[in-house]
Amino acid sequence: MDLENQKRVKDITDKFGAENVVVLLGAAEAESAGLAAETVTAGDPTFAGPLAGVELGLLVFHAMEPEMKELYDPDVYDEQMGMMEMVFDVDEICEEMNEIRGEFCKFL
Repeated sequence: MDLENQKRVKDITDKFGAENVVVLLGAAEAESAGLAAETVTAGDPTFAGPLAGVELGLLVFHAMEPEMKELYDPDVYDEQMGMMEMVFDVDEICEEMNEIRGEFCKFL
């Protein structure tokens, strides 16, 4: 997660409270999604950005997780994300996100 997005997440969390913020990710790989998820829950693991050492504990999901997918209009999902679902390793992404939420999320 780049420094500008880290600042946005921190500002939004400061404004609305961490318990009222959900982060939705769309990274193509589990490792990338996991790194971004860790950043908004446990703090920037590279210690380079605004979230370095800041444990927000935010609730975080990937756009293709079943919990999110059931919220979307099926036709819109198929049109916008259906092809990507065939390319992404959705199971690996879901596993990574569940691990991060289980370890670092404060608002389950």
